[in-house]
Amino acid sequence: MDHPEIRPLTARSVVLSTLLGVHPPRLPARHLVRVGDLFGIAEGTIRVALSRMVTAGDLVPSGGEYTLTERLLARQARQDESRSPQTLPWDGTWEIAVITAERRPAADRAALRQAMSALRLAELREGTWLRPANLTRTRPAPVVRQCTFLTGRPEEDPAALAATLWDLDAWTTRADSLRTALTEATDIADRFTLAAAVLRHLLNDPLLPPPLLPPTWPGPALRDLYKQFEKDFAQLLTTQVLT
Repeated sequence: MDHPEIRPLTARSVVLSTLLGVHPPRLPARHLVRVGDLFGIAEGTIRVALSRMVTAGDLVPSGGEYTLTERLLARQARQDESRSPQTLPWDGTWEIAVITAERRPAADRAALRQAMSALRLAELREGTWLRPANLTRTRPAPVVRQCTFLTGRPEEDPAALAATLWDLDAWTTRADSLRTALTEATDIADRFTLAAAVLRHLLNDPLLPPPLLPPTWPGPALRDLYKQFEKDFAQLLTTQVLT
């Protein structure tokens, strides 16, 4: 199996991934410099990245510490949910969102599409989104404002419907590739970069009920592998950064 293409390790990605992975997401600059040192990134490069991230609205500085802005706190919450999803027993019903707002400006349409994806709804056709009703989460304001929600059941095979809404084969292929690469990686920089790719991939997991998934669905195994990396990296931070 070919190894997946992954994003290059940069000072910004090191800072961002580190803060997204700690709770609360706040660290002193000196600790972030030490994290950069683990990956061979010079102190000056990390400090330049911190300054640029403040300017870009990614970080808020306070008393020598840096914390994530509200936008990235929302991303951290989504990542946390993707690692430990809050699922409900599924009784076969689906939640259906029908767009009922009229004359929506482009900004509202874009915000709605982004919110629907975060809710793991799939678009059946323009103006109609749906998914199995097996998740518990809060619907954000752009969704509540623009949509009416219904519940129902497909008359045809629900697994076949799910397969048309989500490319489960492509998700499986990518997940298997990431699992293999992360399992085989030994260099900390490679493991860190691959783990970040795993987390991004988990954000795209539709979190379907087991009856709608292929029998060898790799989602749980990928989560377990990420949790092991998270444990290992937390230990590394404790012994080499936070002391």
